[in-house]
Amino acid sequence: MEIRDLLLMCIEKKASDLHITENEPPILRVDGRLIRTALEKLDKASLKKMIYTVLSNSQKEIFEQMLELDFSLALPGLDRFRVNVHLQKGSVEAAFRRIPIEIPTIAKLDLPQIISDLARKSNGLVLVTGPTGMGKTTTLAAMIDLINSERECMITCIEDPIEFIYTNKKSVIKQREVYSDTRSFADALRHALRQDPNVIVVGEMRDLETISTALTAAETGHLVLATLHTPDAPQTISRIIDVFPPHQQTQVKLQLSDCLQGVVSQLLLPHASGEGRVLATEIMVATSSIRNLIREQQIEQIPTMMQTGLQYGMNTMDSCLKDLMQKGLITLDTAMSKVKNKEEFKQL
Repeated sequence: MEIRDLLLMCIEKKASDLHITENEPPILRVDGRLIRTALEKLDKASLKKMIYTVLSNSQKEIFEQMLELDFSLALPGLDRFRVNVHLQKGSVEAAFRRIPIEIPTIAKLDLPQIISDLARKSNGLVLVTGPTGMGKTTTLAAMIDLINSERECMITCIEDPIEFIYTNKKSVIKQREVYSDTRSFADALRHALRQDPNVIVVGEMRDLETISTALTAAETGHLVLATLHTPDAPQTISRIIDVFPPHQQTQVKLQLSDCLQGVVSQLLLPHASGEGRVLATEIMVATSSIRNLIREQQIEQIPTMMQTGLQYGMNTMDSCLKDLMQKGLITLDTAMSKVKNKEEFKQL
């Protein structure tokens, strides 16, 4: 059994992930559920041998030194995979996330129109948030593809690792991989400002320096698209402010209220039919009243403002879940497991 065969099976079964782990057969994640394949169980020696066949000598060295390794793997003419190699009780194991070769459009992903409007902004900060595995990278890719199709821009993408591969259309896209093309997100972002970009894409805002530089870039006339692992817009804003030491927080609130354009939070939920998944989105657009709430740090009032901001393209996750449930796309149980205000939801 070779990695290539397992990856082909992953593509064939439309799985999002492949896990190879000791004393288990290869496991696929399909529509959010783990499915054990009917293949034989893998032992420690065969696991290491199998995983090492896809590593270069330098990758083996890095892994043996750091005990962790992230990289991307391309099958010629087929989908790409984001790979994480790690140790578990002394066994070398790996997780593969499938990245389709074709970049889906905003329309194909059934994303709200406001996401196209945010992608068309000339400057400011647009954040795509949500837990791991909820399609943030795919939404970001669709936004980049829209800009690439419509505008003549220099787009600098900083990723760890590179996932979707873009082809230049009207824009020129530079994709820099952390650890192979640059030392860190913060380093790449700092230097990106000298590379004449119109759009900067940050794969993940992880630390104070990256967040601080992203805010500066968004303030100085660039459009910055980035992802964060936060569940909704209010928590996203709080997370950004709380990363900074107390004496800088007032300044950051002012910066954020000036440059933020919008926050898109998303979840992928199991379809009511049991096959496939449904995208649920919460959208906050930075209107003057939202900017004011950020400046005053009255974050808890943002959800109320979002409920009344339909004309600006805003909606809360609870209202999106209600719509999906009424259309029969998700079950009541699924909706109830994700709503924030259960009592209010029951009345809806």
